[in-house]
Amino acid sequence: MERNLTLDSSTSEKYFRIASISIAFYDYIITLPAEWRFYRSQPSISRMSLACVLFILIRYVSVLVMILSNYGYFATSFTQQTCQHYYLATPAFKVMQSMISQVILGVRTFNIARRDRRIGIALLLLYLISISVEWFTDLYHRIPVVVDGNCTPVDSGKTLSAWLYYLAAMLYDLVMLTVSTTHLLRYNPLSTKVGRLVRVLIYDGIGYFIVLSAANLLNLILYHTTDSETQSAGASLGYAVTWIMSQRILINIREMSEPDPRRLESVVVARPTLSGARKNVVSGLRSQFESKSHSKNSKSPIDPEFPPTLSRNEHPDDVELDIRVCVEHSVKVDYDYEHSSSWDKPTVE
Repeated sequence: MERNLTLDSSTSEKYFRIASISIAFYDYIITLPAEWRFYRSQPSISRMSLACVLFILIRYVSVLVMILSNYGYFATSFTQQTCQHYYLATPAFKVMQSMISQVILGVRTFNIARRDRRIGIALLLLYLISISVEWFTDLYHRIPVVVDGNCTPVDSGKTLSAWLYYLAAMLYDLVMLTVSTTHLLRYNPLSTKVGRLVRVLIYDGIGYFIVLSAANLLNLILYHTTDSETQSAGASLGYAVTWIMSQRILINIREMSEPDPRRLESVVVARPTLSGARKNVVSGLRSQFESKSHSKNSKSPIDPEFPPTLSRNEHPDDVELDIRVCVEHSVKVDYDYEHSSSWDKPTVE
């Protein structure tokens, strides 16, 4: 009976690992075009945006941790001595992957919160506490176990602590979701595109939390057991989910914040010299743009560099002229001929 349970546990872990490898490989292939667009949008290799750097890190650290974990499990040539030099590699890169994922969430939340200094300090302290707990709980009391030539790290302490790693990660994700969603619900989008972006950010945050929490909860339960085969059964699935959900956040933000060339028009108006004429034109432009587009002061909540945006308690008092705006229909600008001596004829491209 006990032998049958061991075989079932080993078979389940193999299925979990093969499924996670297949899902991760499929997602890697279908996101190659998005990766290429990330690279093409950078001014140079030495001046990459923060979003691009985080995308590369989460993508290829995740590839590395998947390879290290599954090679150690499916290998057949490890001895106790060689496993001694290898078994901590997977837990170490597992924490690194989690650190990068949490940086993505932290930067995203900080910018959604309009880069508030106090919130930024609180998020940084939470991040440092979280990764400290994760490093300790993931490496504490780990021992190498060799079964049929494979090499896996096992939590062997009298008081199992590896499950606390997943609890710390879930609590961090919950705080990020709460802070970001609270601020997003306060935004008053001035255009349909910004409104769509806010909805995507809310759905991304909730989706990330639900999917990743489900994987973390599975591993939290499995690491409560003392069986070495059962403990790491869901680890590879957790790596794949963290990888996919983290890079999806970056991809969605970048694609939603990109201007649509089909809707991009240049509106060029000569700058007035008289304040009265300026007010007339500003009033006309405001009535045209407030419902259908956004001005310089009302840019989208997050672009590829995660900049801040307007919230409900702010009001765009000015509309700058000589700017590039996105419009969804043709715009007609009335020209006040009383001040023709101080103006060049306005043009619309």
